[in-house]
Amino acid sequence: MNLLCFVLRRTAGAIAVLIVLSAGVFAATEVLPGDAADVMAGVDAAPAQRAQLRAELGLDRPAADRYREWASGAVRGDLGTGTVGRRPVSDVVGARLPNSALLAGLALAVAAPLAVVLGLVAGMRAGGALDRWITTATQIAVGIPEFVTAGVLLAVLSVWLGALPRVSLVPLGQSPLQAPEALVLPVLTLSVVGLAAATRLIRATVADIRTAPYIESARLNGVRGVRLAVRHVLPGALAPAVQALALTTGGLVGGTVVVESVFGYPGIGNELQQAVAGRDVPMVQGIALTLCAVMLLSLLVGDVVARMLDPRARA
Repeated sequence: MNLLCFVLRRTAGAIAVLIVLSAGVFAATEVLPGDAADVMAGVDAAPAQRAQLRAELGLDRPAADRYREWASGAVRGDLGTGTVGRRPVSDVVGARLPNSALLAGLALAVAAPLAVVLGLVAGMRAGGALDRWITTATQIAVGIPEFVTAGVLLAVLSVWLGALPRVSLVPLGQSPLQAPEALVLPVLTLSVVGLAAATRLIRATVADIRTAPYIESARLNGVRGVRLAVRHVLPGALAPAVQALALTTGGLVGGTVVVESVFGYPGIGNELQQAVAGRDVPMVQGIALTLCAVMLLSLLVGDVVARMLDPRARA
């Protein structure tokens, strides 16, 4: 019952946050310079032509009315229609989101086990030489922008070594899994960023747990090394580690926007970049709201799983 109440509270909180974020997304797109009418009309269009086009697209209506209509449609699963190309936003999200989810999922599959191992090793040797090396390396990796990491990997693996394609092209109508070489560079880029962030969070948790009284008691009983880390420290660090990986998952979803644009990967982030360039406000709003919902869902799942793994909650 306590777990059910916890899930309901967290779900209600996530819905409330999503409502606030939807208003923020709508307001932010309202203040962007220009709109789809300007792009579609061209630089030589007369003011009357621009005004007529805005009326046809519904851009001349009050912002409050447009937000209410957009939000009520989003609740029903209808995110509107893009002004450029007149494509239903929900159809675009449904087609592109699985590609981005695949990218983030593969990156998490690479980063998660490595982050747990590196975080455990560094935390168990907090203050030592190995801990300083791992901490410094992850700090540098976290501080480097994703597009720089992507550029370095592109230069080394594609330009210098010629081992991978420079652009992540996927044949039209096919799954990225049918062109696995297109996944390597985007997944590596996201993995580097996700691994560094998750390792730092897990390392801090392990360093704190290793000084707990029950760990000192295990040491006094002769438990050392890998056995101490795996049998005594790791179980206590599981719940915080799950939350750290949930945060990392949210970061990976956001990171796909940059990475997909760099490599031309056919995901939702690439669509968002093109929509911003084309001043396609409904498309920007729908994709941004979807990304917010996915991030909140990953955090919600992380909180629930961490609660289930927490021995204090089970007690």
